[in-house]
Amino acid sequence: MATTDRQATTLALAHALSAAERGLAVIPLSRTKLPALRSPHRDDPAPSPLPATPFEQGELPTPRCHGECGRFGHGVYDASTDPRRIRELFAAAPWATGYGIACGLPPHHLIGIDLDTKSGTDSSAALRELALRHLFTIPATVVVLTPSGGRHLWLSGPPDVVVPNSASRLAPGIDIRGAGGYLVGPGSRTEHGVYGTAPGTAQLAPAHCPPELLRLLTPPPRTHHRAPSATGQHDQGLVQFVLAAHEGQRNTRLFWAACRAYENGFGPELAGALTEAAVRTGLTEREARSTIASAARMSVERPRPEQN
Repeated sequence: MATTDRQATTLALAHALSAAERGLAVIPLSRTKLPALRSPHRDDPAPSPLPATPFEQGELPTPRCHGECGRFGHGVYDASTDPRRIRELFAAAPWATGYGIACGLPPHHLIGIDLDTKSGTDSSAALRELALRHLFTIPATVVVLTPSGGRHLWLSGPPDVVVPNSASRLAPGIDIRGAGGYLVGPGSRTEHGVYGTAPGTAQLAPAHCPPELLRLLTPPPRTHHRAPSATGQHDQGLVQFVLAAHEGQRNTRLFWAACRAYENGFGPELAGALTEAAVRTGLTEREARSTIASAARMSVERPRPEQN
C-alpha cells in the first residue's frame, strides 16, 4: 500500500474515532464512498420471497443478515461507537480512506439533507423555497462540504420516527439519508477529494429537525382497507407473534411482523410495541429498531396492489 494510502487510512480512523466520541456510529469506507468491507454472504443463494400468509404456512424465510452471523461486511449494520470494534473494522479494511456515519441510530437519530450539485438544479434554492412554503427554518447545525461542491446538513430526529432514504423526492437535487443510510464523514478522502466541515460548524451538535420539515421527510400514511377492530386484535397478534419467538428466529419474526404492520398502514404506531416485544425476547433495542427500520423501507419501496 502506498504511503499516502496508509496516511489516509490512519487519518480516517482518527476521524472515525473522534466521531464515535460524539455518539456517532461509524464504518470504514473505500475511496468510492462504499463500505470498505464486502458482504460475507455475497456468494450465498438469494433468499426466498416472503410468503403471503406465514401464519398459515407455519414457516418464515430468513431475511438478509444484519450482522447476526458475527462477521464484518454488513454495511451500516456494522456501524459502532465502540473504539475497540472500530479499530477492528479498520484493521480488517486497511485500504479504507474514509468513514461513513450511520443515520437513524441513537442518540442523535441522524438525518442527512444532501444538497447535490450534479443534478443541474440549485438544490440550496430548492430547500429555501420549501422552507418558505412550509414555514420552517434550518437551524445552525453541522454542515459538511463535499468535493463536488455539495453540502450535507446534519439534523437530529425523534427516536420514534423512521425517516426513509430518498433521492430527489423532496425536491430535485435534494437527497435524504435516513434509517439504514449513511453519510460520508468529514475528513474522509475519496477518489474525488476530501470531505470537510464548513467553517464554524464542526463543534456543533446536530440540530433538531424542524417539525414541518420532518413531516415532509416521512412517508404519508398508506391508504388501505382495514377492518375496524375495537380491541386491536390484529395489532396484538403481531406483537404476540414476536413474543413467541425462540432463539434463532427472533429477528426473522420481528422483520415479518413489522413488514405486515407497515403494509397495513399502522407501522409507526406499532413500532414501539414491536421493539419492546423484541427486547423481551433477547434482541437489543438497537437491533430491534434497525430491523423495524429495514421493514419500513422495504414496505415503502415495494409496490402494493390495488384493493377492491
